[in-house]
Amino acid sequence: MNRYLLLFALIVGCKSQPEKPWEYLGQTKPGTTPEMFAPANVSTGNNERDFAISPDGTEIYYSLVGVQKSVIVMRKYSGEQWEAPAIASFSGDSYDIEPAFSPDGSKLYFASRRSLTNGGPDKDFDIWYVEKQKDGSWSEAKNMGTPVNSEGHEYYPSLAKSGTLYFTLRLEEGGMGGEDIVFSKFENGRFMAPEPLDSAVNSSTDEYNAFVDPDERFIIFGSWQRAASQGGGDLYISRKDATGKWLPAVNMGATINSPRLDYCPFVSPDGQWLFFTSEIVKSSDQIEGSLSYEGFVRQLNSPGNGRGDIYWIRMPVVEK
Repeated sequence: MNRYLLLFALIVGCKSQPEKPWEYLGQTKPGTTPEMFAPANVSTGNNERDFAISPDGTEIYYSLVGVQKSVIVMRKYSGEQWEAPAIASFSGDSYDIEPAFSPDGSKLYFASRRSLTNGGPDKDFDIWYVEKQKDGSWSEAKNMGTPVNSEGHEYYPSLAKSGTLYFTLRLEEGGMGGEDIVFSKFENGRFMAPEPLDSAVNSSTDEYNAFVDPDERFIIFGSWQRAASQGGGDLYISRKDATGKWLPAVNMGATINSPRLDYCPFVSPDGQWLFFTSEIVKSSDQIEGSLSYEGFVRQLNSPGNGRGDIYWIRMPVVEK
C-alpha cells in the first residue's frame, strides 16, 4: 500500500510574504482546490497551455495553441498595471510552446519547430532560448544545438540552479519506452549528452512535461495511463531522499487530476502555487437541457470547454 500522503502546505515553509496585490494579474489566490487562472483573461475559450513567471513576478508567459501555429504570449507588469496580452518578441512565425525561465531570469527556454535557417521549412521540435538584454528586451532566439537537440523531438525544458537541464525526449537507446524525462548536466561550459531518469520517474509508458524544483528537491511531470491514473494523462510527483536518489513517483490525486488530460506543471518562484494545464470540461457538454444556438456557441467558446485552460492551487508537499 502506498503510504505517501499529500499535505497542502508551503514547500518553502510558512513564512509570511509581503502583499503584492498586483501579482498573478491580481487574481484571488486559490486554496486546496484548483481554480481556473484568470478566466476570460488568460484562460479563454481558446487552447492555452504551459505557464512561466519571471523570478520577480512581473512577467508571465504561456502558450496559445492553434492548428498550424502556436505562439508564446507575454503579459508584463509596468509598475502600475498589467499590459495587454501580446505575442512575445521572439515568437509568432512558427510553432512555439512551453516557455520556461532560468532560475535567475536571465534566459527563457522554449520548444519550437522553427527552421534553423531564416525562411526555411519547419523542422522537428528543438529547445531554443533567448537572453535578457540590458534594456529588458529579449535577444534573438538561439538553438541549443547538440547534444541537447537531436534529429527527434525535444520538449518542455526546465532548468535547475545547478545548470542541469531537464526535458522530454524519446530515446532510441537506453530509454524506458515511449517518451522519457531526461537530464543534461552543464559541465565545463557545455551541456552533456542527455541521460534518462531511472524507473522511479520513467516507465514503459510516456512521461513528459516535467517541472524540476530549482534546487532539485522534487520533480512534477505528466504520464499517460500510469498506475493510479484518474483516466487520462495525470500529474505525478517524485522527490529526492537524503542521498539524492529519486523516490518512486506518486499520482497527485483526484483533487488535481481529472478524467481528462492534466499536464504542463509549473511551480511559482516562491514555491507557493502549482500551475498546470487541464482539458477538464467545466461547461458546454455538462449542461443539461436544451440551449439556444447563441447559448450553445457561447458555451463552446467559453473557458472550461475542454480545449485546455490553466489552473492553479496551493502547492502540495509530498511527505513519506
